[in-house]
Amino acid sequence: MRARWISIVLAAVTAASLTACGSDSANTANTAPTAGSTSGSGVSGPITVFAAASLTESFTQIGKDFEAANPGTTVTFSFAGSSALATQINQGAPADVFASAAPANMKTVTDAGNADGTPQNFAKNQLVIAVPKGNPKNITSLSGLAQPGVKVALCAPQVPCGAAAQKALQAANVQVTPVTQEQDVKAALSKVTLGEVDAALVYRTDAKAAANDVDAVEFPESASAVNEYPIVVLKNAPNQAGAQAFVNYVLSPAAEQVLTNAGFQKP
Repeated sequence: MRARWISIVLAAVTAASLTACGSDSANTANTAPTAGSTSGSGVSGPITVFAAASLTESFTQIGKDFEAANPGTTVTFSFAGSSALATQINQGAPADVFASAAPANMKTVTDAGNADGTPQNFAKNQLVIAVPKGNPKNITSLSGLAQPGVKVALCAPQVPCGAAAQKALQAANVQVTPVTQEQDVKAALSKVTLGEVDAALVYRTDAKAAANDVDAVEFPESASAVNEYPIVVLKNAPNQAGAQAFVNYVLSPAAEQVLTNAGFQKP
């Protein structure tokens, strides 16, 4: 009889142990992070993004949205001409992500071995002629920039907006002698808003952002000088996980909508 009771007790203990194990497994399965959730994603800390000046407004918004979707991250931007940013990266400037306004400037970074992976295009942009509100010089085409007495600002040739401007002017067979050549598109646009020039060739997105101060004159030759915008994680990124997460976000529908609202086109 005593042996029979011992057997019953052992059976009960074994059953209880199995039940407990099953319960623990179920609880673990129910509390595991779901795919795409921030919890357990490993995304945190500061992320430094070098981005073309023409991305200032849209990337500032995208950065805020990214931080809201990924608590614990802080995105810091350095906006400038893509050529200057590429030079800084190749000279060892600490950054996690590079977003260029043209493939040529991105290529200088990839050729130097400073990119981690293949750059991906996330937007494209076209030029317009930015003029003061009301278009006092009545500039309606690229040929209007060559009129006597018209002061024009262009981006420097090594800057994406400058290279695009040269392509467009060549397509229109128009020669323009600018009074100034700026190192980024925002600087060229500021010459118009400050009243220092009568017109500037800038991106459509920049003219839209400054719509209270300038009018945008479209011209057909801009179609021959469309700039693609590539983005990539940098090889020596201090925050590799954060950098990749930010690049993924820029390629997401949410960021695409921000870019579209700013006037960018889909790549």
